[in-house]
Amino acid sequence: MARGFFITGTDTDVGKTTIALGLMVALKNAGLTVAAMKPVSAGCVNTDHGLRNDDAVRLMHQASIDLPYALVNPYAFEPAIAPHIAAEDQQVEMDIDSLLRAYRQIAEQVEVVIVEGAGGWQVPLNRHQTMADLAQALQADVIQVVGLKLGCLNHALLTAQGIAAQGLRHTAWVANHGVADMPCGAENIQALQQRLPGRCLGIVPALTPADADPLRAEDIARYLDIGAIL
Repeated sequence: MARGFFITGTDTDVGKTTIALGLMVALKNAGLTVAAMKPVSAGCVNTDHGLRNDDAVRLMHQASIDLPYALVNPYAFEPAIAPHIAAEDQQVEMDIDSLLRAYRQIAEQVEVVIVEGAGGWQVPLNRHQTMADLAQALQADVIQVVGLKLGCLNHALLTAQGIAAQGLRHTAWVANHGVADMPCGAENIQALQQRLPGRCLGIVPALTPADADPLRAEDIARYLDIGAIL
């Protein structure tokens, strides 16, 4: 069975997909076969093949093997709103067991599976379960993406507490500058290094849109030290 890494973030839009893509490139460069899963997505587009999420498609294209979209992104919703609300509107009950079955099908075919969560650590899946419960069910090592912006220290430390409370391993974290440098960024990174339990997998600088294009995920991979997780 493959080793699984669950990518969570301090919030939505902090670069989880960008880091996941770079991580996939780095792992493949190390000689490992890799696939990805985005269990839940919102903000999908209607296509001739059904609903498609851009992030999920990018992750599919970076994988070592071809997988059906429905396996990579089992729950896809059109409105760009909280996934559990979109699911309720569609009278869909998102079920962790079905996500586990999809994950295991992928994990049988590669050496590493990257699972990208939706939003932050405690985003609801249904009335009783959250993304944290999914990560616990997968028993995956957790990698936290810290979006470097005002408030990130509090968000990062609370997320780390949540990971520990779930009984999971906070394997590593990535500091992501996103599209602009944060004032006192170096000082904030130092505070994270002193306080977060996992190892720092990398510090990704502010990149131009072209640099961060999914077809150039190797640019992100250059900033990630996968020796911290292997």
